[in-house]
Amino acid sequence: MRELHVSKAGNDRNCGSIEAPFLTISKAASAAVEGDIVIVHEGTYREWVNPKNGGRDNNHRIIYTAAENEKVIIKGSEVVGNWEKDGDIWKTKVDNKIFGKFNPFEELLAGDWLIKPADPYLHLGKVYLDGKALKEMLLPGDVATNEMSWYAQVLGDETEIFANFAAADPNSELTEINVRMGCFFPDKNGVNYITVRGFEMAQAASPWAPPTAVQPGMIWTHWSKGWIIENNILHDARCNAISLGKEETTGDNLSSKYHRKPGYQTQQESVFSALRYGWCKELTGSHIIRNNVIYDCGQTGIVGHMGGAFCEICHNHIYNIANTNEIIEGHEMGGIKLHAPIDTYIHDNYIHDSHYGIWLDWQAQGARVSSNLFVKNGCDLVLEAAHGPLLVDNNVLCSESNMLYVCNGTAFVHNLFWGKLSYVALKAPFNRYRSLPYHLPHSTQIMGTAMLFGADDRMYQNIFINQGNAEESADIVCGTAFYEGCPISMEEYTERVLAQNATLVSFNETRQPAYINRNCYANGAKAFSREEENAFLREVSVKLTEETDQRIYLEIDMPEGFLGLGTEIMGTHNLGITRISEQGYENADGTELRIEKDYWGNTRNPAPVPGPFENLMPGHNRLCVFE
Repeated sequence: MRELHVSKAGNDRNCGSIEAPFLTISKAASAAVEGDIVIVHEGTYREWVNPKNGGRDNNHRIIYTAAENEKVIIKGSEVVGNWEKDGDIWKTKVDNKIFGKFNPFEELLAGDWLIKPADPYLHLGKVYLDGKALKEMLLPGDVATNEMSWYAQVLGDETEIFANFAAADPNSELTEINVRMGCFFPDKNGVNYITVRGFEMAQAASPWAPPTAVQPGMIWTHWSKGWIIENNILHDARCNAISLGKEETTGDNLSSKYHRKPGYQTQQESVFSALRYGWCKELTGSHIIRNNVIYDCGQTGIVGHMGGAFCEICHNHIYNIANTNEIIEGHEMGGIKLHAPIDTYIHDNYIHDSHYGIWLDWQAQGARVSSNLFVKNGCDLVLEAAHGPLLVDNNVLCSESNMLYVCNGTAFVHNLFWGKLSYVALKAPFNRYRSLPYHLPHSTQIMGTAMLFGADDRMYQNIFINQGNAEESADIVCGTAFYEGCPISMEEYTERVLAQNATLVSFNETRQPAYINRNCYANGAKAFSREEENAFLREVSVKLTEETDQRIYLEIDMPEGFLGLGTEIMGTHNLGITRISEQGYENADGTELRIEKDYWGNTRNPAPVPGPFENLMPGHNRLCVFE
């Protein structure tokens, strides 16, 4: 293994040894080949690192790492000075050469699936004072009356910026503007097997990234395979911190550009186009994203369409995502937003104070969401447009809105739902509008397409605790009552279909089965009436506390009566197969699945405790859920 060193005291004419290091990471990235390790020493590096080469396989990768115990920051911004005071505002002019071919202050925040602002005026540009992002104004006159705000206009060879820094003097503070789209990504596809470790990255002008567009991020794998992104601190991306996503030739905002087809149709086309392009496990995905801290990003912490398949995303702390001081609303926002995360395993993440926590959309077949902690999100978990099998187990969901569900074929096992669940019961007219792909097992190859009918779900050994006074309806409840009217077996479903002569309409109009048993319901949570065995608990006290060491504790007082249900270890052997894809719940490698570990990884008893914690007992429990 060859070491290439980078230092702020180096020179790009050097050889890259520890005695004669390079000055820029970019120089090392142009020289590194498989098996090399690029060691970056302390300092702030304002550059776009564009790796020229990747590795051959997992044993011959290129590693980019911060030197041990040294703080290395890669920024997509530059320092801006020469501010002049004009009443309550400051202004400066920037030579556009600083931007190269990409000026964020003339690039609009726009694209498919963006709802607000409906008339785009926000730009990818950002102004920062001592690391804090200011808010963009629509008109220059608005800056004077809004502290910590800015407005910019591009004038020929210059960009003029007006800003209100409140009482601060921008010439004596650290004042920056973002100038680069990203901090670390190759400019071409197929740069495989790269490790990015131990960096802080910030202030990149990453654009809005719907599933029907090219999806750059502050770190972007760019349709490659086998990256490891670990132990980084990533913040203040304009839209997306980490992108695993789609490349441009399979469609780029065609719906909002031309208005010939709805976004659903162009997204469907992008899937088939990607298959022709070579979307498969052998060429794309299989990334590991772990132990990162991600915060203060405008759209997502982690995003990706199709390129996020076969991945593992774990032990990340993600917060304050799509929760900025600007009015941005769209269908692609949250801590983790993935389309087609086939066989992707998302576990042991802490996601809080974000627009949505995790949103899996389209073809989440074989995906598993396990042992995650969700707190104070707009909605913890959104599952949409997939036919299963999809597994959600051992999660702790604590926001007032725990889930928005628009899927078929999901198994929910050993979760704690402390809040409301919104079940969008898809009606026949909506069903006729969207036919969605499903795949051969553990493959990108499409087996067929089908409408979404709702249900075909499993709800076993969960705890539902009603929270707050939020309005309930037939589709928004705490518990499983929204499955009322579903058959409880495939045999009963088939009888209902045959009673209507097994026509296409009868298949479309008949509710799918719901498999529900051995759940606990507290504080008014409501159960499916045909559940054979359950426990109703009256008053259960729950609260979250954060200690000074940043550990999070769940305190819960459980009454007698929630133990003693006929619980069992759940898995491939007793979860059955989904109706549409006709596949069982199994591990990504095709082996038998057994949910025999709890939230912390402790081995469950043969008759396990309901909910995510195997040591949950009657009386007061104080459980560390994050440290």
